[in-house]
Amino acid sequence: MQNFDNRTAVITGAASGIGLALAKQAASRGMNLVLADLDADRLQQSAVSLNLPDARVLLQVTDVSREADIAALASASFARFGAVHLLCNNAGVGYSRLVTEHSTADWDWVLGVNLMSVVHAIRHFVPRMQQQDQDSHVVNTASAAGLISSPGMAAYNVSKHGVVTLSETLYAELAEQQSRVKVSVLCPAWVPTGIHQSARHRPPRYGVEAEISPQSAAYAARMAQAVQSGRLTADDIAHMTFAAVEQGTFYIVPHRKILQAVELRCQDIVQGRNPTPLAPPASEGSR
Repeated sequence: MQNFDNRTAVITGAASGIGLALAKQAASRGMNLVLADLDADRLQQSAVSLNLPDARVLLQVTDVSREADIAALASASFARFGAVHLLCNNAGVGYSRLVTEHSTADWDWVLGVNLMSVVHAIRHFVPRMQQQDQDSHVVNTASAAGLISSPGMAAYNVSKHGVVTLSETLYAELAEQQSRVKVSVLCPAWVPTGIHQSARHRPPRYGVEAEISPQSAAYAARMAQAVQSGRLTADDIAHMTFAAVEQGTFYIVPHRKILQAVELRCQDIVQGRNPTPLAPPASEGSR
């Protein structure tokens, strides 16, 4: 997809971080924007920061873990702009603790936001995008955690591995159909956003976090430090993402050093070795 001018982008998790950076990139290319987020106030502030005419922007408060909200987002997007050319399934939450300390509610929350939101968006957007018979693109935000399995991040790892394989499957199916809808999966490592503070937006229906052990607390502290130490900014990631969309690149892996760990994992599988232990979350400078 190379023509963005006067086309429409739908971006979830658009109120901050990579989502807002993607919105800035889309706006600079002359796109209409549908911005979705759970945080209504920050969503409004983000829209103001883009300084676009009201006719080019639609704001939709969306709990992406609810299929009904995703369906409403799709209906509103097509009703307002008539077509969707770029779908960025970007909303996500971070979570860190021992596997044995994940509650069922924790799993429901993380998988609901990180994985099932992408599942629902594919169902409600992609068939309509195919009917447009125009070049269009889906970008699913996974993570380097979708390519390796670091300790202390079980629910997050599972959700992001799910996004990667879901994206690969969708890519293969659309290719077989010779569809004009293309797919990319975005797998960044540490980016200085607020994802380590995701619990503050945890919906009440998932309950409050239970007390955690000192070991889990240490994992969470390392994750926060690693996120804050990221050298590539959200704007860097967004720029790389749009370049990949233009070039039709499927795997978007901005932090290239992580591929060493990916290759090691693949060699473990191919050679029949037990998994090589990975270090827990660490600052980028210590990688």
